[in-house]
Amino acid sequence: MKTFEVIKNGEGENYNYSQDHCFIKLSSRHTNGELSFVEDTLKPGFYLARHHHKIMTEIFYILKGEVELIFDDQTVIAKPGDTVTVPPNVWHAASCKDGGKMLSIFLKGQFDLYLEHLSKMSESDFEDAELMKSVSAEFDIYEE
Repeated sequence: MKTFEVIKNGEGENYNYSQDHCFIKLSSRHTNGELSFVEDTLKPGFYLARHHHKIMTEIFYILKGEVELIFDDQTVIAKPGDTVTVPPNVWHAASCKDGGKMLSIFLKGQFDLYLEHLSKMSESDFEDAELMKSVSAEFDIYEE
């Protein structure tokens, strides 16, 4: 029986998308869906559209660069060492003009499984708005 796991720098499930490059450092598979932990390198021009979660709490810890988090009534510029916690039902978007790096923790969420699912989809799947809405909702991600 395994008692601990070490995932070294540059290791973990690896998802390299057009806007960011993610390494899964802790999969929700190992926590009964309670927690996942992602190292996320944001490429210049990164933009995450406005969305919210009904169950999941998102926690961002900024390592490099500046990440702009946009809420309904406030915009926060998060810098290295800053932590931003976004509870369920809070609409938010994010951007990173010059690129950066952050650790993202997902409490009561399976964001790692969402990334895995996306990695298996075709370009035509991504162009199907209804399919994307359904896939996102499956993983507690709701856009306008």
